[in-house]
Amino acid sequence: MAVRAVIFDFNGTLSNDEPILCEIFRTLFAEHGRPLSTEEYYDRLAGHSDPEIVRMWLGPEHPDVDKVIAQRTALYVAAVADGSSVSEDVRDAVRYAAERVPVAVVSGAARAEIEPVLEAAGLDTVIRVVVSVDDIANGKPDPEGYLCARELLGRPDPGDVVVVEDTDAGIAAAKSAGMRCIAVLGTLEPERLAGADEVVPKLDAALMQRLLG
Repeated sequence: MAVRAVIFDFNGTLSNDEPILCEIFRTLFAEHGRPLSTEEYYDRLAGHSDPEIVRMWLGPEHPDVDKVIAQRTALYVAAVADGSSVSEDVRDAVRYAAERVPVAVVSGAARAEIEPVLEAAGLDTVIRVVVSVDDIANGKPDPEGYLCARELLGRPDPGDVVVVEDTDAGIAAAKSAGMRCIAVLGTLEPERLAGADEVVPKLDAALMQRLLG
């Protein structure tokens, strides 16, 4: 199968940050009267957009929703804006793919969180398109983000697009967009990733070489 584009999820896929996100949300939610356990984060919230996570846990009418979203962004940027959450293996994988096909990022995070990390990791110049939560109305598992990225990449056939994800919500979004999805272990248990076309242990240049030649 020809691959015409590769789209990467950000949190937990390019950026090894799900434990960081979990602790930030746990701290903030406890401060706002709704404690969250680690198990609850991974079972119920991981993979959804940041605003959806806050609204799902605090309730859409909670008076502090906007405040918590802003606090979460600031804490995240402070923790990972140096690029340290993006491993050398991941950097090599993205560069390998970008030398061969257009590459994009589709994420439920805010652009203000994504771009500093990509820049610090030296990937901002090779990733052609970034679709963040700021650009769409509906986060994963809705396919809107992936459909938007496809348009910005020049509308390749969906079946010729490979998505790399780490959560069931992301897999559902990619598959609903008609794209092939590779799931990377690390965030969720393997059985939660069963909807992907393939589950792999890690994201590295060897994987991209196998997919792209």
